[in-house]
Amino acid sequence: MVQQAGARYVETFHDRQGRQGREDRRDRPDRPADGGRPSGDPGPDGSPGPDGSPGADRRDGRDTPGRAGGAGAGGGEARRVRCARAFLSALPALLIAVGAGYDCLTPSDVTAGPLFTAAPLVAAPLYTLRGTVLIGVAAILAVLGTRLGARLGVGSAGHAGSVTETVTIVTVAVLAVLLNVLVRRKNERLASAREIAGAVQRAVLPEPAARIGGLDIAARYEAAHAGAFIGGDLYAVQDSPHGVRLIVGDVRGKGMGAVAAVAVLLGAFREAAEQETTLEAVAQRLERALSREGARREGLDAFEGFTTAVLVEIPHGGGAVRIVNRGHPSPLLLSPDGTLRVLEAGESALPLGMGDLGVWPDRAEEREFPPGATLLLHTDGVSEARDARGEFYDPAVRLAGRATAGPGALLSAVVEDVARHTKGRATDDMALLAVRRPEASEASGTAEASGTSEVASGASARS
Repeated sequence: MVQQAGARYVETFHDRQGRQGREDRRDRPDRPADGGRPSGDPGPDGSPGPDGSPGADRRDGRDTPGRAGGAGAGGGEARRVRCARAFLSALPALLIAVGAGYDCLTPSDVTAGPLFTAAPLVAAPLYTLRGTVLIGVAAILAVLGTRLGARLGVGSAGHAGSVTETVTIVTVAVLAVLLNVLVRRKNERLASAREIAGAVQRAVLPEPAARIGGLDIAARYEAAHAGAFIGGDLYAVQDSPHGVRLIVGDVRGKGMGAVAAVAVLLGAFREAAEQETTLEAVAQRLERALSREGARREGLDAFEGFTTAVLVEIPHGGGAVRIVNRGHPSPLLLSPDGTLRVLEAGESALPLGMGDLGVWPDRAEEREFPPGATLLLHTDGVSEARDARGEFYDPAVRLAGRATAGPGALLSAVVEDVARHTKGRATDDMALLAVRRPEASEASGTAEASGTSEVASGASARS
């Protein structure tokens, strides 16, 4: 019964993972059937898109005219934010000026007290302590000035209840100053918490070296919300006697529980990558580590905690890559000429941590990894990013025909493209890892440079 339930789960899980995006894209009116490029998007060689719109060469990593609308919309959003901030910054002074003019031009039974009262309250969360005090003083002086002008015959006659109104504005100004102090202290605590979170993030997910085992490496973690650092996405690179081993995964859930699972997985991966002779054995070690972690959890995570992950092994000196995929988005292989292949798993497998539903032996699948090619691993924060119409971001379509200078440039291009697609409104974190096998000429040049450096340092030591 358990294995039957597990088999049904595998089928439904991968049907959802593998077919949802394709069916969604097939149903879109603007997605043609010949290759799936959206209208206005040029082909890999820079040819016009399906609707005849012109295309620019994308191999230098730049955007095409068909994408200009997305970039322009993103720029318009930023301009609107800047304008809103400028307006809010000027609003307290504007309220005082309008209130003073209103009091001078209206009859005595009409008062602009609410405008004077609102000015310091608006300034409290936006201004510094000094600025808030100045706005409060300016509001009080404006009220006293209009009342004095009324007594001297400038403007309308004296307002009823002017003393009460003045006392009210003074009280509100004092409260605004206190509110400003509280907001500043809260912001300081929040900044401290963000610094701590950043330190934890760097400790749990250290950035790998730019070159490991003769391969060019780049990693990127992008939080969905500004200021948020810790999430359940993970990546790691480990050089071992059996080759360079990598993992990219996504832990179910958020918060400290997810961070604890990430720490457990990464610790188990680094140890297993050194000790285990096969990639399948590494996956089994991670499965056991998550099972032990799940036994210590409480509530829903104790029963439904799991991690999707893809494990990769790149043997030293070979031209192949081995992959074990545990319910994770498929890796992408980008060739120097812009050709892109999706390295889909031949057999379905459960995510890590769900071994109770059934036991299937892991089987590493070997694919060609030629010199100059780049392997891109990512979490579902990339492939499930949606635009305003609910359409998924498809990295296989968006990156086809694009060649970049290196792994770092590729990750920057993906992150920027996802931000344009979602208009900066991503709802899930993204973890990306790119690995490039250098060309033979690049590898030999690096080796020669290293040898020359060693000879030079040896000569200086003898001298």
